[in-house]
Amino acid sequence: MDVTKIKTKSLSLKRELFNLNEIILNAIVDYKNQLAKENKRNNLTLQLIDSKEPIFIEADKGRINQVISNLLSNAIKFTTEGSISVTLERIDNQVIVSIKDTGTGVDSEILPRLFTKFVTKSTTTGTGLGLFISKSIIHAHDGRIWAQNNTDQEGATFSFSLPATRPL
Repeated sequence: MDVTKIKTKSLSLKRELFNLNEIILNAIVDYKNQLAKENKRNNLTLQLIDSKEPIFIEADKGRINQVISNLLSNAIKFTTEGSISVTLERIDNQVIVSIKDTGTGVDSEILPRLFTKFVTKSTTTGTGLGLFISKSIIHAHDGRIWAQNNTDQEGATFSFSLPATRPL
């Protein structure tokens, strides 16, 4: 694979072409295994809603994996039962990843500041840096990241978009 190094303001990116479906599926499997090993949350469903086709992007694989892992970790932290579903779709020139949970949702007090430093409502762990770092990574890839509380049920949906790679 061709790997291109790019340095943004303070974030060094190592871009390569990879299948985003595989990264997401591997992250889900890792979290499922971790939950099973800890014998926790047997009443929590974690799944990828398959996009039916591989979606390739040219990005820093490790950094994108870090964002996905952070968003999944947060969803698990705030969802004691129910489900967490990840969708991946390509719309025009964008790839959109959404992680929807049936957890507690985002407190309306912090929603406007959610992706800034040290913002957290977690009573257990966390420094409030994960979403800030995720935002920095996504912006360095010319993407955007956002969150909203679900209107049809409890929980929240965190999404990010990245530029799509042209079909091979």
